[in-house]
Amino acid sequence: MAYATLDDLKGRLDWTLDPDEERIATSALEDASDLAAHYGRNWPEESAPRMVRTLVLKACKRYMANPEGYTQSRAGDETLAWSDAAGENAGTVYFTREEQELLAGLAGRNPGLHSVGVSAWQSVRRPVAVGLVPVDTPGSAADPFPMYSDEVGPW
Repeated sequence: MAYATLDDLKGRLDWTLDPDEERIATSALEDASDLAAHYGRNWPEESAPRMVRTLVLKACKRYMANPEGYTQSRAGDETLAWSDAAGENAGTVYFTREEQELLAGLAGRNPGLHSVGVSAWQSVRRPVAVGLVPVDTPGSAADPFPMYSDEVGPW
């Protein structure tokens, strides 16, 4: 399963892939698609959001352009450097933190504070006149007295 094709990736690269690079690119597309399903959800290929395809291609292009994950290279002294920002992902197909959050949002998994109503098992809610206080008048049936400003909420 891949959310993007090799031809899609070739269209984003600045060079023509040789047969060995095509094999690596195909594997990178599969890896990026697996990661997209992990951080988002397992969308069917034909109904995945376009942004998933875009993110998969972006991660694959990043990998194909710099497969070793170098951040600095000097020819004179043969200095090579990797960034701690990529960490263990240097030299692999990966999604940045922002891309991971975007995939989670596309899947409907938005972190945050949520409110959930809680009730006892097999309890029955009884309709209550919100904001009304019963009036007990000897010998007559009086209407409840409005204690709050409206009947929708107490405040």
